[in-house]
Amino acid sequence: MRSDFTDSAMAVSGAFIRASVYAMLALPAILVIVSSFTSGDTMKFPPRGFSLRWYQKAVENELFMSALWTSTYVAVLVAIIALVTGFAGAFAINRFSFPGKTFVQGLAFSPLIVPAVVLGIGLLQLFAWLDLTQTIYPLLLGHLVLAIPYVVRTILASLTLHDRVLEEAAMNLRATPLQVIRRITLPLILPGLLSAAIFAFVTSFGNATVSVFLTYGGNVTLPVQIFAYVDTSYDPLVAAVSSIMIVVTLVVIWAIERLIGAERVA
Repeated sequence: MRSDFTDSAMAVSGAFIRASVYAMLALPAILVIVSSFTSGDTMKFPPRGFSLRWYQKAVENELFMSALWTSTYVAVLVAIIALVTGFAGAFAINRFSFPGKTFVQGLAFSPLIVPAVVLGIGLLQLFAWLDLTQTIYPLLLGHLVLAIPYVVRTILASLTLHDRVLEEAAMNLRATPLQVIRRITLPLILPGLLSAAIFAFVTSFGNATVSVFLTYGGNVTLPVQIFAYVDTSYDPLVAAVSSIMIVVTLVVIWAIERLIGAERVA
């Protein structure tokens, strides 16, 4: 009886803790989204009235729409490049033994322990020395450095948990290594690849700390534009733009769920 009571208490407390954590994570976003529909001139909760005028102003605001396009464009490039680079690195770490393997693995994860401000300043100085500060390359490389550790870790986990029996069977049937990777390995770890792509996209799309140092030619990302706007104004326009960012992220996750199912990606 005591064991049954303890198990029930642990189950109830676990469910309560999970619900509390999810609520704390979701509540700020919910407050921002609800506040963006206000008809007033200041951002308050609960909102005063209901109106879509701040979304109309957000769509008509050239600075925010240009920043949204820049963030989306860079995030898609980062997701593609990080996926290719991360898969190559994770595959080499998982399948081969070579001198310096531990160093390479540590180097792949090292950006996680470097403060983002230090990384941004370092990259800014590097590209200033190379005279490339007015190009997209600093921003792209900065986001790649941040995204690759998540991509490598995710794909490495997929490769470690993946059963290699089918690969060995294909090689016994005289399939070339490239055919094995293309027709066996990649389809089997597809959920991990898509999960890594989501991590890379979200990491790039929502980054502000590194992006603020690496803007180019007057082009800024959406998080940087939001922070710059908040410095001078506190109207609900920023809530509407932030809600658009949330929607873009949710659309990416929904698209993955429709393609293969969110439970497989997780």
